[in-house]
Amino acid sequence: MRRKRGLRRFAAAVLILAVLLGAALYDSQNRIVTEEFTLGNSTLPREFEGFRIVHLSDLHAKRFGEENSRLLTAVRDARPDIICVTGDMVDGPREEQEAYVTELMAGLTAIAPVYFVSGNHEWASGWARELFSLLEDMGVTVLRNRYVLLERDGARIVLAGVDDPNGLRDQKTPAELSAEIREDHPGEYVLMLAHRDTLLDTWAELGIDAVLCGHAHGGLVRLPFTDGLIAPGQGWFPGYTDGIYEKDAAQMLVSRGFTGSHGMPRLFNNPEVVVAVLKKS
Repeated sequence: MRRKRGLRRFAAAVLILAVLLGAALYDSQNRIVTEEFTLGNSTLPREFEGFRIVHLSDLHAKRFGEENSRLLTAVRDARPDIICVTGDMVDGPREEQEAYVTELMAGLTAIAPVYFVSGNHEWASGWARELFSLLEDMGVTVLRNRYVLLERDGARIVLAGVDDPNGLRDQKTPAELSAEIREDHPGEYVLMLAHRDTLLDTWAELGIDAVLCGHAHGGLVRLPFTDGLIAPGQGWFPGYTDGIYEKDAAQMLVSRGFTGSHGMPRLFNNPEVVVAVLKKS
């Protein structure tokens, strides 16, 4: 009798743990959280104090509610001045994903100006060039190894973006783009959009002030006292998965992103809308 009672208790404990794990897995794939960070240094013009940037990365065609309503609500509630999307928005061929892109970008561009750089999955999808044309037709600024100037109250900063390394072999390098920016706009604050999170040393050497990136999916599983357990192409315990990292005068803000249905499920690592607030310091 005592043994049967012990088995029943064990089975009940296993069932409770399974239910809790299932709930945690569901929550980790579907409940969007918004995280706010501060970026800036003494180079930032005072006029850009409080400038708000919503940063989205690694959506992998994930929908949050009908017509992505929950994601668009989270972005709208963040009150962005601009929206930056740093790659891996799509995860498949054009016939499967074009409606997703059109639906999402129609919603985002109605909130604020949108800027986009490619990730490895855009190039792997087989329709990268057609995607870039579609985005431009919808009013999105696609930054393919080039820069634009953002102006506010007479002051300006440089917003630049680089294609993912999976792109064209003869594309302009980050060093070439940075040299072009420094020659044309010496001393101005430079915010770089890139997909990959592994180039902090490079950005510091090139004198870039701040970088927005993703790619690591937050390390997929996040446990106490870890920076994420595993990331695509980086293996176990990747170095940069979430939040701000600094090297010399460069700041790199890494989004945990969304992941969608790509790869392993997330755990204790909710889909994330990142808000970068600029502050002169």
